[in-house]
Amino acid sequence: MSRIGKKPIIIPKDTEVKKEGGLITIKGPKGELSRMFRPEIDIKINDGVIILEATNNSKFAQSLWGTYGSHLSNMISGVNNLFEKKLIIEGVGYKAEMASDKIVCSFGFSHKIELDIPKGLTVDMKKNVVSISGIDKEIVGGFAAKIRSYKKPEPYKGKGVRYENEFVRRKEGKKST
Repeated sequence: MSRIGKKPIIIPKDTEVKKEGGLITIKGPKGELSRMFRPEIDIKINDGVIILEATNNSKFAQSLWGTYGSHLSNMISGVNNLFEKKLIIEGVGYKAEMASDKIVCSFGFSHKIELDIPKGLTVDMKKNVVSISGIDKEIVGGFAAKIRSYKKPEPYKGKGVRYENEFVRRKEGKKST
């Protein structure tokens, strides 16, 4: 039994939820999100509440139950409040700049890294802080992780790209005798 799947999802007043076959569309003040859901989970929309039920007791259906509950609650909170990730770039010569609809990153490689900004995301840069925001939690987190993957923080000086609240555990360097 899924603890997340059993909980009813409350729909806020400004949010509209529509179901057409397996496609769920959620519209709110910040935007609109749609996603296809498999038939193993029955999604019922009644009087401002979404209820999920597994149609059979297979292991696959049980695993989807809580996942779909999380997806729906993330979609509802995304169309009402934007999701935001902040990345801090540390290190001499490490920087990122905006170029129209791209981010150009210099992380100490022989070449610059150009990343296209996905649709629906807004990227804001102030000095060494890149803030990524949007209504889809998966796209925001995936784009932030992609930027971070090019230069993860190293443990000796802490240089690299890290999340705002991430703690980088430092190691002691070489000792001189």
